[in-house]
Amino acid sequence: MSEQHIHTTDEHAHGEHEGMTKKKIWKVFGILLLITVIEFIIALWAIPQGHLTQHTGNYIYIGLTLIKAFYIVAYFMHLKFEKRGLQLALTVSFIFIIYFITLMLIEGGYLHVHMPKV
Repeated sequence: MSEQHIHTTDEHAHGEHEGMTKKKIWKVFGILLLITVIEFIIALWAIPQGHLTQHTGNYIYIGLTLIKAFYIVAYFMHLKFEKRGLQLALTVSFIFIIYFITLMLIEGGYLHVHMPKV
């Protein structure tokens, strides 16, 4: 009886992560490494040499960081292999958090948004 229970547990543990193979892990690692190298090139070469402004560089950093966050959450935290309901709940929560942070920065005067005068 206990052998059957151990066997079932092993099958369940293997089935949870069947989407991640060594090849896919290395592919995601390569993508993350490439993004990091691009960030270093921007920080150490493009901005100091004047090819990009600091303002443009910041927007590129934010975009690249969001892409890296997606890959980390999707593959290494296994969200990509979860059910759609959980994915949707986490995505909507994340969007609201970003929205509220943006609102707080605007209201606190840290972001200057040009609003038409009424």
